[in-house]
Amino acid sequence: MNTLANAIDMSSGFKDFFDTIGITGKGVVTKAIAAVIAVIAIRMLMHLSADPKTALRKGSMAIGTLFVAVILALYGSTLFGTVTNAPPATAPAPGATPKS
Repeated sequence: MNTLANAIDMSSGFKDFFDTIGITGKGVVTKAIAAVIAVIAIRMLMHLSADPKTALRKGSMAIGTLFVAVILALYGSTLFGTVTNAPPATAPAPGATPKS
């Protein structure tokens, strides 16, 4: 008997599923945002004008939007991984000695 895949316990729901595909919750949100932007860019490409000057301008904007979507899909989790809810550090007053 040939085994196609090992059994995986997914009793804790979506957490197990996302762990198996290697995407965190933030990663799924970033991929979804990138997918929406890509759909918008493709729609922009589909509705180009017959006028060459207008088509070139709108087409270049659509290609730029598609480029942003691809970069967000590839590196979005890294870009947004640095965003935290920590309060900003305040700089010490001039001439004050730092605490150790």
